[in-house]
Amino acid sequence: MLDLRASTVADVLRRSAARVPEREALRFVDSAGQERAWTYAELDAAVTRAAAALLAAGARQGDRIAAYGKNSDAYLIGFLACARAGLVHVPINYNLTSGELAYLLEQSGSSTALVDPALADRLGEIRAQASVLRVIPLRDSPDSLLAQCIDGPVPELDVAVTDDALVQLLYTSGTTSQPKGAMMTHRALLHEYVSCVVALDFREDDRPLHVMPLYHSAQMHVFLLPQLMIGSTSRLVETPDPGDVLRRIEDEGISAFFAAPTVWVALANHADFATRDLTTLRKAYYGASIMPGPVLQRLRERLPELGFYNCFGQSEIAPLATVLRPEEHDERPDSAGRPVLFVEAKVVDEQGDEVAPGELGEIVYRSPQLCTGYWNKPEETAEAFRGGWFHSGDLVRRDSAGYCFVVDRIKDVINTGGVLVASREVEDALYTHPAVAEVAVIAVPDPKWIERIAAVVVTKADVSEAELLEHARGGLAGFKVPKEIRFVDDLPRNSSGKLLKRVLRDHFTG
Repeated sequence: MLDLRASTVADVLRRSAARVPEREALRFVDSAGQERAWTYAELDAAVTRAAAALLAAGARQGDRIAAYGKNSDAYLIGFLACARAGLVHVPINYNLTSGELAYLLEQSGSSTALVDPALADRLGEIRAQASVLRVIPLRDSPDSLLAQCIDGPVPELDVAVTDDALVQLLYTSGTTSQPKGAMMTHRALLHEYVSCVVALDFREDDRPLHVMPLYHSAQMHVFLLPQLMIGSTSRLVETPDPGDVLRRIEDEGISAFFAAPTVWVALANHADFATRDLTTLRKAYYGASIMPGPVLQRLRERLPELGFYNCFGQSEIAPLATVLRPEEHDERPDSAGRPVLFVEAKVVDEQGDEVAPGELGEIVYRSPQLCTGYWNKPEETAEAFRGGWFHSGDLVRRDSAGYCFVVDRIKDVINTGGVLVASREVEDALYTHPAVAEVAVIAVPDPKWIERIAAVVVTKADVSEAELLEHARGGLAGFKVPKEIRFVDDLPRNSSGKLLKRVLRDHFTG
């Protein structure tokens, strides 16, 4: 029987469609420049048709449905259709191939895959070993999910979805270990959407631009879904291009924009950054990884009227945990802010005891936004939730006013000669050199020091290792200065912008 008090992810769109049916909800632009626009009423009807199509194809409530595609209106419809049909959506990084892709499909037990036709060959190579029963094109095909949901009658769905049901497996990025599927319920995501609206000052007259991958929880669950919930009009593009982003902000009057720090770095370094009229942009959001301090300073100097929000969290908490608001940036520009509405946090030592303000420790959480555990990984679940708190793996300090300062991932802290050094501090020192475009600091094995500090640098002008080391000595204690500099053309990142330090460690120590 239908629970009249239940609230699911798909209800977010249904309520907006009832409230503002004729307002434009979404305008999608593909890589060829073709556009499709959807009103709230049209988008809601399409989601119901798509949900019916998935059920008619043989999917059953609780089945895992893999989504392997780039940003598109079809990708969004596919997620909301799963939510409405009682299916569990499994977003997959579209850059994955062969073994990594097969692992996620097999570990999740996905019976159906929603796939961009351009990526279908990759899936075909490993489909049999992953036991995927059916493949449905997302778009660009007469039999695609998009083609089945654009028009026609809107069916009645004979399903009842409760808010404690799973709606998505959010796989961790795997930057330090094999990915784990965080089990997210409708209830967890709905709580997080409300936290986002409050902490990030979303309004229905916002004109947000979405460029980061929708398979990533930040773009989907911190920005696109909460903004659909309040009735704003969103712009969605297939992939982020710095020049295109700057042009759209000027030409389309974009007022709100989120990007990972790697994209903000590219925007700040782009030739058009100094010449485009960006005055309509009022809210700038960054997160998903640590923003270099010098880059943030450069952005704020160029756009002094723009409000910056630092968004911090992780997939397991849906993913927003803390926010530093614009008015807090002047006093604490290097802080990740304070916990959002539905998040309780504390900082603990290795024994699980809360540390005093200013001391280093691991930030742990209690929240209705949290996942219920990791899919088919009971030992990892028990370890993460030990002591009645979720253990984040993030090393932070917290001041007496409750503001968090992220030092590093615990696994990225370097133990050199028995002294702990945060890689971020060394990175920020090197970023102040004008020839440094990007930098990652890692530990490499050392017979004397156990671990020595190595900096992997992408340059934008000629500079020598000796020059960078001398520059670092001007801002760091001697034991924090890198023992070596490695120059590379680019740094390995996943498509959500997270730096893959494990790849660098494997490359330079293997």
